[in-house]
Amino acid sequence: MTKEKTQWKVFLEVISVLQWVMSFLFLGLGCSILMVYLMFTSLWPLPTLYFIWLVMDWNTPEKGGMKTRFVRKWKVWEHMRDFFPVKLVKTAELDSKKNYILGCHPHGIMSAGAFTCFSTESCGFTELFPGVRVTLAILAGLFRLPLFREYIMCAGLSPVSKPSLAHLLSQSGKGNAVVIVIGGAAESLASSPGINTVVMKQRKGFVRVALEFGADLVPVYSFGENELFQQVIFSDGSLGRRLQDLFKKIMGFAPCLFVGERMAIMPYRTPVTTVVGSPISVPKRATPTEEEVDHYHKLYMDALTDLFHKHKVSCGLSESHKLRII
Repeated sequence: MTKEKTQWKVFLEVISVLQWVMSFLFLGLGCSILMVYLMFTSLWPLPTLYFIWLVMDWNTPEKGGMKTRFVRKWKVWEHMRDFFPVKLVKTAELDSKKNYILGCHPHGIMSAGAFTCFSTESCGFTELFPGVRVTLAILAGLFRLPLFREYIMCAGLSPVSKPSLAHLLSQSGKGNAVVIVIGGAAESLASSPGINTVVMKQRKGFVRVALEFGADLVPVYSFGENELFQQVIFSDGSLGRRLQDLFKKIMGFAPCLFVGERMAIMPYRTPVTTVVGSPISVPKRATPTEEEVDHYHKLYMDALTDLFHKHKVSCGLSESHKLRII
């Protein structure tokens, strides 16, 4: 029998999710504006010293970031987990003597499942997969934003760039699991309740990296991710879609027009179940051929499809739901 939540618990959950949403939307921009503003005040030495430090520390994110990950253990993430709730499901063992690339789908609007399961300790990844160190790789441009870069590095996040992935998969020993939200910005534009679309037919870079470093591929699907927000989806070729694509090309992420359950930006209280599939064994190839990349890319797509259909009913979808890969 489910224990009824107290008003205080509900309040903590709402505040925890609200701060996460506000951080996702505004913290990076706010930090940048603050540092520029301080340059024109009597406190100008502080941002000046920081910018000098920023130049000296420019490549740290691509070299594993900060050693501390204390942000991952904040109590606030447990309240955020309980808001939806978010659940992490293990279907197979991950050997701590190997390295892995976990492809997470779908992106959704804010990737709540990926963040909660892989960038915090609230869903118990360490207990489910002992000896495996997980790192969520995100848009590299976010690590160029002053102050914000320190915050996300403290959360254990890394850039999804080739130097960063190479460091995590070759310089940090074994037992590393790098999580990449494969569909990225393009997939976020397809996020809407009732839709299960993933963008990956032409996304083969992660497979090439897996082959170069001999990292096994693991499909991951977050059921419920697309149900958290209602989005205005513009048709292909429309002015709205052309503007979104232009912004995505310039900035690296897409401006989604979405609305939530409350205050426009609060997500719906919909369960998110992130299912980690079985690893696909990948050989190490210094210079993988296109045929090898295509072969393991197809194996991955087939494994993702199987994972979706095997768990869709238990995760709240009907038997008629299909996975669309574009």
